[in-house]
Amino acid sequence: MWIYEKKLQYPVRVSKCDPHMAKLLLEQYGGADGELAAALRYLNQRYTIPDKVIGLLTDIGTEEFAHLEMIATMVYKLTKDATIEQIKAAGLEEHYVSHDRALFYSNAAGVPWTAAYIQAKGDPIADLYEDIAAEEKARATYQWLIDMTDDVDLQDSLKFLREREIIHSLRFHEAVEILKTERDAKKIF
Repeated sequence: MWIYEKKLQYPVRVSKCDPHMAKLLLEQYGGADGELAAALRYLNQRYTIPDKVIGLLTDIGTEEFAHLEMIATMVYKLTKDATIEQIKAAGLEEHYVSHDRALFYSNAAGVPWTAAYIQAKGDPIADLYEDIAAEEKARATYQWLIDMTDDVDLQDSLKFLREREIIHSLRFHEAVEILKTERDAKKIF
């Protein structure tokens, strides 16, 4: 009845076990500017945005969930063969005690994800500027993560994610211009 085909948006490969890098990647898993917060932010904001850009928020929000899956895969691959000593050395012992190697929505410092990360003002232009800022913060974080690893396979996947954040930012800029033009022409919102 069901067919399950596991295929990520972009291949995720890692060259070595690296629990410390996995810990750093948690920032994009459950951090304030990470993929979960972005996905939920955009899918929530679409209810108070003009019809012209609902599809954009839906598409990008959905893609952010694909990015979340990629980050989860990276963390899993970086920790699956880690010894307890490596987990301790990476500063993941608290995580291990609570969750073993299971993923949990928290940032790199171990702070649990919170709905307070979600921004929604109800003003379409204000929300889109918030979205632009979120994408730029995610882009910067991906660059810093790239700088923190010498694993070229992992860097490849992180570069893909960084580039998608740039594209999302550009799409949100375009949406702002569309809505500003419409607002100025019709004196709406």
